[in-house]
Amino acid sequence: MNALSSPYSYDRQAVWRIALTGLAICLLFALPSFAHDVSQQNARYIESISGFAPIPFLYLGAKHMVTGTDHVLFLLGVVFFLRQFKDILVYVSLFTIGHSLTLLGGVLGGFHANEYLVDAIIGLSVVYKAYDNIGGFRNWGALRVNPKWAVAVFGLAHGTGLATKLQALSVSEEGLIANMISFNIGVELGQVLVLIFIVSLLNIWRQARDFEQQAWYANVLLMTAGFILFGQHSFAFIQSGGF
Repeated sequence: MNALSSPYSYDRQAVWRIALTGLAICLLFALPSFAHDVSQQNARYIESISGFAPIPFLYLGAKHMVTGTDHVLFLLGVVFFLRQFKDILVYVSLFTIGHSLTLLGGVLGGFHANEYLVDAIIGLSVVYKAYDNIGGFRNWGALRVNPKWAVAVFGLAHGTGLATKLQALSVSEEGLIANMISFNIGVELGQVLVLIFIVSLLNIWRQARDFEQQAWYANVLLMTAGFILFGQHSFAFIQSGGF
């Protein structure tokens, strides 16, 4: 997996000036969370279901992943420079294991966390991957985190985020285990669809003569988007009274 230098030379201060500007803007104009909330219509439908209903939960899981801005942005960052199928498989599998554990463990095991705090961490996961893509951790030496393990750990956060959304609903206990497994399978199917779309676009984009220059700017924008998500959810966390 490659990391970029800037179009001219890598300037860490310049990167952070751009990213911190985005952070400042998002903190000034922070809005309520929008990344992957369950719509009121879907919430009412989920709460109306009683007993084993694999197809509805399969569909809702897939829809949640496809429409989850934060999940999609993180996946984009993860696969941005992965050209080999085996590399994509390794990284996505680690992410999948991570979010499956906390999704199922959170809902079935009763583990609770503040949804806004978790979503803020998810925003930082986007920042981390974009910063890694532009070579931000190149000179960190022994302090540099193994990117595979980082993706797995952030997968835990993404799964916890999914769990908090379901925990906020009155989901029937009848057939809960089977329905949550169906929901998780739906999430994975949605993830596959998102990845097919992203990887296909990236393969076309890489044919551009100035792809590396464009990719550097794209990842700076991706990092800024992560800061925006972080700012929105941090603001909501403070408004909710914190822990």
